[in-house]
Amino acid sequence: MSTLLGFDYGTRRIGVAIGQTVTGTAQPLITLHSRDGKPDWAGITALVNEWRPTALVVGLPLDLDGREVDWSPRLHRFVRQLAGRFRLEVHLIDERFTSIEAQHRLDTRPRRRTHPDMVDAVAATLILETWLSEQEAA
Repeated sequence: MSTLLGFDYGTRRIGVAIGQTVTGTAQPLITLHSRDGKPDWAGITALVNEWRPTALVVGLPLDLDGREVDWSPRLHRFVRQLAGRFRLEVHLIDERFTSIEAQHRLDTRPRRRTHPDMVDAVAATLILETWLSEQEAA
């Protein structure tokens, strides 16, 4: 059994999920907050040390045409830093519509807003579940 951490990277918040390959499932863990545009490396390190993942999965933000968004260079820097700091393989996967789907999963209504932290953690779960299902299909 392999444990994986999934990340929904954003410049202000990073949703994190945990998953494993035996069942191909994932669940939300936490949303970490960035300071001055820098990821919460202490928080990420604590999660890596606690869960001991064999790999990491990060959502790649694409626009509707499949092109990377304008802030993608920041995401790629985050991916390089993850790989360098933890010496783990980092996989990228298309994350289009994960935040919308996360809001649906949380049953948000127009008048009632779910806390953004929950949305980010659930989006990380969807990112990880998508990657796991693609591996299963391969």
